[in-house]
Formats: sequence, structure tokens, C-alpha cells
Amino acid sequence: MFAASTYQNRRRRLRESMPDSGLILLLGSNESPRNFAHNIFPFRQDSSFLYFFGIDLPGIAALIDTDSGAEILFGDDPHPDMIVWTGPQAPFAEIAASAGISETRSASKLAEALKSGRPIHRLPSYQADTDRRFGELVPDAQPSADLIRAVVALRAVKSAEEIEEIEKAIGVSHAVHTAAMRSTFPGRAEYGLVADLEAIAHRHGAQTSFNTIFSRRGEILHNPFHHNTLEDGDIVVHDSGAETALHYASDITRTIPANGTFDARQRDVYSIVLDSQQAAIDALAPGTPFRDLHATASRVILAGLAELGIVTGDIDEALAADAHTLFFPCGLGHMMGLDVHDMEALGEDYVGYDGEIQRNPAFGWRSLRLGRRLEPDWVVTVEPGIYFNGLLADRWRAEGTCKPFIDFDRFEAFRDFGGVRLEDDFLITADGYRLLGEPIPKSIGDVEAECAAG
Repeated sequence: MFAASTYQNRRRRLRESMPDSGLILLLGSNESPRNFAHNIFPFRQDSSFLYFFGIDLPGIAALIDTDSGAEILFGDDPHPDMIVWTGPQAPFAEIAASAGISETRSASKLAEALKSGRPIHRLPSYQADTDRRFGELVPDAQPSADLIRAVVALRAVKSAEEIEEIEKAIGVSHAVHTAAMRSTFPGRAEYGLVADLEAIAHRHGAQTSFNTIFSRRGEILHNPFHHNTLEDGDIVVHDSGAETALHYASDITRTIPANGTFDARQRDVYSIVLDSQQAAIDALAPGTPFRDLHATASRVILAGLAELGIVTGDIDEALAADAHTLFFPCGLGHMMGLDVHDMEALGEDYVGYDGEIQRNPAFGWRSLRLGRRLEPDWVVTVEPGIYFNGLLADRWRAEGTCKPFIDFDRFEAFRDFGGVRLEDDFLITADGYRLLGEPIPKSIGDVEAECAAG
């Protein structure tokens, strides 16, 4: 945990930012069984609860009075019989004090405290168990838009101690990604590599911040399948992140030639993605709409593919027709912090959009998680890619979609390619940006050199 004052200041600012009086109800997560009650998934506390209280234990909840400033934490001391299973546990009052909370009550007293007739402000739920608990405790209380906006505004701005945690996570990612480059070669099974790489995170006292993506089928954006065996000539998308003990995340992607050397076709596509990422990075600055950066990266992708004969016609017209979405059907990036896709449980449109910039519902564009203007002390990812998805191309060809801008016959020469994605994490500063963490090999020469070091 951070110092108690950190959590006290966060709660004070939350309370002061609420326009209406009432009680803020924050529910921590409960344990989730895998297949019977005592065989549980690893516990992960709700990120907003962590942000305001830092307590990483199940079965707790909190009330904050927006008028009086009173703060009550609800939970229980561990049952004495549980010591044989868990070892000694701190008293609940002591745990609460570590977050700057002096008033505690039994978890069974929460329902009674909510019967005051005061308005209840709550966040949306994303777990079935939490949804059930809200339904039992406050069946008529819908998620509060004011509370969501207040939480997003606070969590979006990262403090120095949060940046330090994020850079710890990126340090773990550096070890994982360089190891991947040194240990990827034809004949290796993807699942064996994934096991080795995730073990590195655990040896650093971390865990993965999401399910590792490591696949020769890189055109499948979030490919969970790890049962391919790498072959000579394959190119592998490796997208993974680490999560520190305080649950701050990293999210890094590199693309690796399976045999350690990019062939001519791979070099061409990889160079386009690298150029598109750099163009977007160069434009990172406070006040710049992230949606504009997505368009910048997309235009570079179209121009590069035009040089390969896959895209035809005027590039600006092709961009206006959304021709890039055949090759880049996802977004350029997202916010990152306690969640690898930071705060998306609160509603992506609250996090990535606002009254000025709203989501474009068109294919490809609707997958852009962040569109609004960047602000200082935000942390964002920049992750353009090119993906040759034959099934999508077949559909577009049959429907005549973007026919003036795509040479579908030329596309066939890349149908078996897979994909390329590159991703890094950035802090928005007062006058631009800062790459977070030690640079991870990314240029063609540096990736090949790291592969050769294995």
C-alpha cells in the first residue's frame, strides 16, 4: 500500500468533486470459486476500491458521506478457526487504519447503514457477484454518472508514486520481452514459450496484467490460442503485460521473426508499422485529440501499403472511406494504470470520450477506446498494427467495400502473413510525452540482435 495519507487525499478529493449530497457506496470484490467454494481463482481487488482504500482483501465495503466526510469501512476479523488455513491475520481495525480509516463496522451492518434514506451513489458492476450484492443492498440505486465522472477524473491523472509502480511493471515487461526474442525459434510450441515468459513475471514478484497473446496467427487481435508450433518464416505477435504487487500494469507488444531474421516481406510490413507508431508518438501532447493520432497512424499505414501495391488511389480519400480498417480494425491505444485498460469497467465512453469528442460507430473506429484530448499526467499506450485477415478481406471483396482503394488480388500475396503490432507506454507531460521504462528492442536491427543473443 501507499501511505494512508494518499488514500485519505483521494477520498477527500472524490467527496469534494461530487455535486450532490448522499452516500458513496464502494463494494470491494469477493473471492470467486473456480469449480467449488474453496477452490478459488486468485483474488483481484476491484481497482476503484484499491485506488481509494488500497486494501487488497475480499469481503469488504465502504461508505463515504459526501456532506459530513464520515468514512466507514465494513468487514470482519478473520474467524479464529481460519488461522490453520491462512496463518495469522491482522485485526480488521488495524487494516482499516492503514488506509486512514478510523471507523469500522461488521460487514453484516452495511445493509442497515444504507437504510438512512440518503441518496446512494454507486459505480457500475462488472462481476455477477457484485451485481447481485448491489441488487440486494440498494435495488433501486442505478450507477451514478456523477460518481463515474469524478472517479475517472481522479484516476486518469497519475501521481509520481503511481508512475513509479507502472515503471516497475514495465521493467518486468522488459525482462519478459527480451527473453521472448532470445528464446523464440522454429520448432518451439507457443504454449511452452508462454509458460517460460509468464514464469519470468512471477520470478519478479509480479503477475500478468492480462492473458498473454503470443501467436504466429497475429492477424487474430486477441488470440488466446497457444497450441501452434513455430515454423521457419513465421512472424510472431507477442503482446503481454505485468502487474505489480500494488496492481499497476504494463502493456507492451513486440513482433518477432521466428527464425531471428526478418525476411523482405516482413521487413516491409514491420517498417510501415514502426513508422506509423513513431508518427503517432511524435504527436503526443496535451490538448491533442487521441482520435487524431489514430488517424495519423492510419494514414501512414495506408501510404506504406500503397507502396506495396495493396492500397490504391488517393490516400486521403482512402482514409476518408475507412479503407485502413481492413488492415487496422482496432484502436491505436488506451489509458493504463491500475487496469491495463484503465477504468473501462466504469464505461469506456466515460473514460475515452466526452461531450466534445464522441465515439465514431463505424467499423474499426468504434474499437478506438480513447478519442478525447490528452491531458498531462495521463498514461496511454500507442499500439498500431497491420493485420492480414483473409476472412475479412473475402467479405469486403464480395461486398465491394472500398473497391477503389484496395487491390484484393495483391492482398492474396500477404494472405498467409499474419500480423505486426508494436506497443509502448507513455506519460503525457506538460509539453509532450515521456516513454515509460527502459526502451525495449524495437528497430529491425535491435530485434534481430536480441534474437541472435539467445
